Formats: sequence, structure tokens, C-alpha cells
Amino acid sequence: MQQATDFLDETHALAELIAPLSDADYLHETAFKRWTIDMVLRHLHFWNTAALLSVKDEAAFQALVSGLTDALRKGALPDHERAHFNGLSGRALREDWLAMARETADVFAQTDPSQRLKWVGPSMSARSSITARLMETWAHGQEVYDQLGVVRENADRIRNIVVLGVNTYGWTFANRKLPIPEPMPHLVLTAPSGEIWTYGDAQADERIEGSAEDFCQIVTQVRNIADTGLSVSGANASAWMEHAQCFAGPPQSPPAPGTRCIRS
Repeated sequence: MQQATDFLDETHALAELIAPLSDADYLHETAFKRWTIDMVLRHLHFWNTAALLSVKDEAAFQALVSGLTDALRKGALPDHERAHFNGLSGRALREDWLAMARETADVFAQTDPSQRLKWVGPSMSARSSITARLMETWAHGQEVYDQLGVVRENADRIRNIVVLGVNTYGWTFANRKLPIPEPMPHLVLTAPSGEIWTYGDAQADERIEGSAEDFCQIVTQVRNIADTGLSVSGANASAWMEHAQCFAGPPQSPPAPGTRCIRS
């Protein structure tokens, strides 16, 4: 699966970004819910572990996620993840997370993309599972890039996130118990390579145009639409960009304008 390679490439990009950091640097808070870099890495590490176990050992996967309901209800997921890794932090955490991500990518690369895997909630295909890991690595990586004041240089592997955003158009509204507006807007996105990616039927009155990176930032809720350069035309397009959510779970609101940006 190309998605497994793309996931690992995105992981390596984030690992390289934080390689120069000291252990103390991992305790700095980001603009995402005041999560530290430690908390971001532990979160990615925990769910990469879950994805790996969903392929290798279903019983171990069930044991790993068995205590999540209470943690989620209490809003204590970071505490749950910290306890699971016995407070692993800093550069030691980076090495452990990176080793697990490499194993996860290797196992998924050898897995039938259509194989159904257990998850928290509905099962999903192996391809969808590793794509979700790529998406989360990219999305949570953004707060680290922002905190460190680094402009990320994206690659065309973010097309996986674009496709995920397109595929969750209807779910974004259904998840909020809203009618799904039709037709889906026409997307015209410029890839990092300069290639043009289009989705949906061509139409003048429902259209979203701009960089693929900006679109990915909206559907993963790491930016407010007001803080991007996307051109949005039409009621359906505006509603989508207001509510877009490509990740699972209850409805979440995007950050307020101006609250998520690269630290100067």
C-alpha cells in the first residue's frame, strides 16, 4: 500500500523536525488545547500502536482500548496515554514513537488493503486505517511546526488527506444531524508539486479553489477558513468549510480565526 509509505514519510518529516530539540523543549505547549509536544507524540504513538495491534493481535488491541470510554468521558485522554507509556517523554519518547511507526508501516505495507480491522467504533479497511494514521500525523504535526515557527514543506502525499476530506463530505453534515447539501462543491486544488487536482462535477456556483494544503488544514481543523487563502463560492461550499471534519468522533468546531498560526 502506497499509504503505508506515505504515512512513514510523514512520520520521518516530523521526526526530523523535532530531532534537534532538548528534553525540556518537549514540555512547551502548542496552540492545540495547550498540548505539549510530549502530549502530541504520545497521542500519535498510542494510536499507531492501536493500529498495529488491530492487524497483529486483536485481543491485545481490545485490551489497549478497553479503558478509553471512561477517559474520553472525563476528557482525560492525554492522561490515559501518558499512563500507558509510564510518562515516557522527550527524546526517548521520540525514539520509541519512531520505532513503532516504522513497524506499523512495515506491517501495513504487507496487509491486504481491503482487510477489515477492528477499531474504536465501526471497523475499517486496512487502507483506511493507515490513511487515518497519516492524517493524524500530518494534522497533529501542524501544531508542532507552528510552535517551532517552521513553515512546513508539503509533498503530494497530502492527496490522501484531500481524498479523506472529500469522502467525508456527507458525514460532516450527518454527524451534526444536518441535511447533506447537494451537490458537493467542485474542488480545484493546487498540489505541492503544482499539479491541479479536481473533485466533483464542474460548476460555477459551488466551488472551492486554492492550495491543497489549505484544504487539508480545513478538513483536519488545524486552521479556520478565514486564515487560509481558499476561494469559496456557494452556500454548500461555505457550509462545508465551516463544519468540515474528516476525523471520527462527535462534532468538533474549528479553531477561532487567528488562534492557530505559525509562531513568529
